[in-house]
This record gives sequence, C-alpha cells and structure tokens, in this order.
Amino acid sequence: MTFRDFIERLRLSFREDKQLRQSLCDIIGFYPHDIKYYKIALTHKSSGQRNDKGRPLNNERLEFLGDALLDAVVGHIVFERFENKREGFLTNTRSKLVSRETLGKLAQEMGLTELIQSNTFKRSHNSYMAGNAFEALVGAIYLDQGYDAVMRFMKKRILAQMVNIDKVAYKEVNFKSKLLEWTQKNRVKMAYEFLQQSTDKQGSPVFGFVVKIEGVEGGTGKGYSKKEAQQVASQETLQRLRREPQFIDAIFQAKSERTKMEEEPTAVAPDLEADKEFIIKTEKAERQEPQEADKAHEPNKAHESHEPQEPTPDDEFDLSDITHNPAETSREDIIAAAEAAAYSE
Repeated sequence: MTFRDFIERLRLSFREDKQLRQSLCDIIGFYPHDIKYYKIALTHKSSGQRNDKGRPLNNERLEFLGDALLDAVVGHIVFERFENKREGFLTNTRSKLVSRETLGKLAQEMGLTELIQSNTFKRSHNSYMAGNAFEALVGAIYLDQGYDAVMRFMKKRILAQMVNIDKVAYKEVNFKSKLLEWTQKNRVKMAYEFLQQSTDKQGSPVFGFVVKIEGVEGGTGKGYSKKEAQQVASQETLQRLRREPQFIDAIFQAKSERTKMEEEPTAVAPDLEADKEFIIKTEKAERQEPQEADKAHEPNKAHESHEPQEPTPDDEFDLSDITHNPAETSREDIIAAAEAAAYSE
C-alpha cells in the first residue's frame, strides 16, 4: 500500500466516522466520544467480522451489558415515577418497557436498524436483531460516557419523547394467556404449582407459584393474590423461553419422553402360548371325564367347567386394566375376544 492509498483510506474512514457520529447524534441526542464502542454495538454476528487477533467481533457482549443497565436504569425511573405502587406493579412496568418487542420497535422508530451491519438479507428472520442492537447501544453509551449518560438518554430521549410511560404502566399484559397460547400451540403440558403462602411486613398475605412445563421448572412468582403470582411466574417463564434455548430443549425432551411412554402398552398382555395351554388343558379334562358333566349331585364342577366366572384381582388373565383406543382393533382386543370365546364354548 502506497502512502497516497493510506491517506485516501484514512480520509474515507474519517468521513464514514463523521457520518456515523452525526447519525448517532440524531438518535441518542449527543455526539459520541469514542466511536469504536458504537461500531461494535451496531455489528451483528452474521457480519462475520473479526478483530486484529482473529476473534469474532460482534455486539453480543455489549448486548449483555446493556440488558443489565436497562433493568437498573428503567427500574430507577419507574421507582421514582410511581411512588405508591407495589413491587409487582413496578416489576411488570419495567418488564414491559425493556421487553425485546418494545426495544425492537424503538430501534426501528429511531432509525437504529438502518445502521446495523449484518449479512442477513431479510432482517425479519431475526426478530430480535433490532432489540439486541438497542441493548448493545446502551452498553456502548455506558462505556463511552458513563451511567449518567445512559440515564439521560432513557429519560429525555426515550421515555420523554418516544414512550408514554403511564400508558405502558397501566396497560394490562396477560402473560398467563400468552404462555398458555404458546403451550397449546406446541402441545406441551403446563401447570402452576403452589409453593408457599407467607406475609409481608404489614401482615398482608403473599402467594408463591412456579410454572412447570412437561415437568420442567420454569419461572417463579410472588404476589398479593394467586392471580398476580401466576402472572409474574408466567412472565418470567416467557422471558426464559425467549432467552434460554436450553430451557426450550429440556421441555421438548421431556415431551418426547412422555409421548414415547404413552405410546407403549400400560400393562403387559398375557403370553399367547400360555393362553393356548390353558384352553388345551381344559379340553383334555373334558374328554377324559365326560360323565362328570352329567352328574346331578356335582353341579358346582359343571358350573366351573362351562360357565364364565367373575375374574379375581389375582387372575393373571384379567385384561381390564389395559387401555386402548376403541377406534382400533388392538392386540389386547384380540386376546380378550379369544378368551371370551373360550369361556362361551
């Protein structure tokens, strides 16, 4: 590379940085100090970029940092805004404000999605790309200018201009309904298990619930009513479904094991050879002692030989506990029919 080429590339870099700085200023409300943090925040892993040491360069670490900062900053803002509200209300409000859906919409409205560097042709395939970039942007602001800058950005740029915090706070989101819809769509079993009931400092009852999907423990929740506790538990479970692929894997693994067990017979059917021996042995006994059936003073033996008896619990040929699909003729049905026919002869 010649010196002239180096100067030209440097000039282009400065020009690109200047344009990026101006675009970011329009979005966040101030000029960045160190542009490198924002470049990383806008780099999706699909871009395949690497640093000087050959390691992947993307916004995932900044996304992690931004997620934690948003919980703290928005929690602080909500705490100050709603002085007399209980913990459950504050938690729900914060969760609605920092949800991936909300952050994704904000990123699109602000024009942040236009700055994301990725090789994904259709960004709709990754519905969380915009929300993740927003979280990474918050992480970049913190590393560039500190916590106070993040607070100003969220208060003055987001919650003052783009989000009606009061409208969001009092908008009821039925997390339980959303979770139930997901479980029904994926045909998995869900249950709310009661954990405990306690009291707060004022003596008010507090209920605790945990969500279990296919026996896999999901989110837990506490509330001043059972409904509130289940809502909180549902919300936490939905968040885990969005953020923890291993949680989803465990659910469907448990479902697979359950359905496999349900497909297997619930009881072992009698061996056909043993059933056949029983019938042959009875016929031999009848041929060897034909006169016994005609003896009037031995009615009990005739009854035992020719009439069906009520099966006892210990009867090894009792098939009453076998479940089957009445719409199909199963192996158990055939065995039961054969046994009935043998008794009726």
